[in-house]
Amino acid sequence: MEIKPMIESIVRELVQAMQAEQMKKPKVLYLFCDSTAHEAFTDHFILLKNSGICYDLLFLDGETSAWLGLHKIESSGPGKIIAADEYAPAPLELPLEYDGIVIPEIDVDNAARAAQGLKGTVKAEILFSALVLNKFVLIGDDIPGLKRADRRTLKTLTLPKPYVKLFERYKRELAALGAEFAPQKLLAEAVVRKCGAAQRQTGNDASAKGSSLPEAASAHAGAANGRAAAAGSAVFEGKLLTAEWVKRQTDTAPDVRKLILSKGTIVSPLAADLLKEKDVTVQYADKG
Repeated sequence: MEIKPMIESIVRELVQAMQAEQMKKPKVLYLFCDSTAHEAFTDHFILLKNSGICYDLLFLDGETSAWLGLHKIESSGPGKIIAADEYAPAPLELPLEYDGIVIPEIDVDNAARAAQGLKGTVKAEILFSALVLNKFVLIGDDIPGLKRADRRTLKTLTLPKPYVKLFERYKRELAALGAEFAPQKLLAEAVVRKCGAAQRQTGNDASAKGSSLPEAASAHAGAANGRAAAAGSAVFEGKLLTAEWVKRQTDTAPDVRKLILSKGTIVSPLAADLLKEKDVTVQYADKG
């Protein structure tokens, strides 16, 4: 193989591997009442990182504003939209970039707004958007229903019984809309479980598509050459043969000993090594 095609194939394979790695990593957004509330969740973030799950932290700076990194995000007011800066997304846009939303603590006010489809606060707007987009929403279950700021101001930790009943009703309504509740200390495990289920579903869909592609390619190649691919052989019609494709093919069909390629197909060095290791010979379709 000449130097230029070899370098081109290596670069393409590296880019494809990087893209696949980025695509398969899920990402969640954690919403916290203030910039210190996340400190108790350090173990959660370690578990998410070890599980290959990316996460961002959003710190509420009041009811109608929050900070995501260096961007100040403002909720929409009655009849107007407050823009913090030209790069900051609106709360409604945030769930578009994430697989799920995690809210360790919700209060009766935001629970009521979200349950009734109302906006006006950052948390309520994000909840509304995530549920509409069918993103998973995980909320801490063992929570008092009072904001951290309200607990500090009112010097109390719990709601009175009538408010507790009201809060429980709003939680049931949120659950009916698709939100899920879990103990705060188990939220990270719930995120891993939800992301794992989504990845398995994606993998099953990809496998179903992948299993049909070789058959279609074989039929097409057979028609073009006046014959079908014989038993123990496989057909590849792409422009670049990667090691990932070879591994997937040999894993699903270990009896393959011949690989038929289209004219001009580039075989990456890693793919060539793997073919040699698997004792698979390469034959180009135009050479008979």
